[in-house]
Amino acid sequence: MDLQILPIDQPNPPISDENNLVFGKQFTDRMFVMEYDTGKGWHSARIQPYAPFVLDPAAMVFHYAQEIFEGLKAFRRADGTIALFRPADNFARFNRSARRMCMPEVDESFLLDALLKLIRFEADWVPHNEGTSLYIRPTMIATEPMLGVRPSNKYLCYIILSPVGAYYKGGVAPVKIWISDYYVRATEGGTGEAKTGGNYAASLYAAKQAAENGYDQVLWLDAKEKRFVEEVGSMNMLFLYDGKIITSPLRGTVLDGITRRSALTLLGEMGYQIEERALTVDEVMEGATNGRLTEAFGTGTAVVISPVGSFCYKESCVQLGDGQPGKLTMKLYHQLTDIQYGKEPDPYSWVTLL
Repeated sequence: MDLQILPIDQPNPPISDENNLVFGKQFTDRMFVMEYDTGKGWHSARIQPYAPFVLDPAAMVFHYAQEIFEGLKAFRRADGTIALFRPADNFARFNRSARRMCMPEVDESFLLDALLKLIRFEADWVPHNEGTSLYIRPTMIATEPMLGVRPSNKYLCYIILSPVGAYYKGGVAPVKIWISDYYVRATEGGTGEAKTGGNYAASLYAAKQAAENGYDQVLWLDAKEKRFVEEVGSMNMLFLYDGKIITSPLRGTVLDGITRRSALTLLGEMGYQIEERALTVDEVMEGATNGRLTEAFGTGTAVVISPVGSFCYKESCVQLGDGQPGKLTMKLYHQLTDIQYGKEPDPYSWVTLL
């Protein structure tokens, strides 16, 4: 499939104030778009001016939630080069989500090549300040105008870019997490492992309640017994428990996080024993109290590594250590970000340079 490059009449000026970038509010001049029709496959791939779509009110994405997306970043290094972190892994996961949601798979190599071309056009939009980046959002939606519960015959795949500021503007800060004892995010056999919008919509009500009560995030328990911790809405969770790293297994209810994978690789090389098993909520609360649980942190594209300062469950709250980011948490944060920004070598071939 050829990639068409459409002209831009009036490009916007690049970022004027990198100190006040807000996540997901500003977008670059161009985007990538391609379309799919059953019997024809993917076609009309193009880099075009950023613009709204015109969709039929009966487009199936609005009624049956056939939608998937990804999130990754491009980083400006000190020498001016632009680096992407594990983009091929994102497109492989994009296809896994597509299969789960009965959507057509994409040519991962073609999509990666199109993304690199798009970023080259928009290179001036990659910010320079420390901690900033260009957020990348590949998305696929069902566009066939049809009211009927079945997979769509038409789809739109697109990639948009957004310059974003440093997640921690005042330095890495611990978060306060509420463990939900009623609401659940995903069940075994459901869509929890797919990166689809419905999973995030299901998390909003509990997240709103948590925010109203002074918490930063919600930690979800398993849907069957409501005993085993799984993940936070926007992060996988890792625990330093009895000197070992423990994290929930990938059994279909948590996202196969790419930052999670990277963190486990680095932690293993540091010599930590890793157990992929689900801690019970009692182990978390009691472990923080008796000292068996010394650190906990989330992993995700936006935050990279997010330290946990405290957990609250029902009427009880426990603090981890002195409530500040732990030594291992910060070591891992710096090691990952140093690889992303080119301050340390990348022996894992995780980085793609433009």
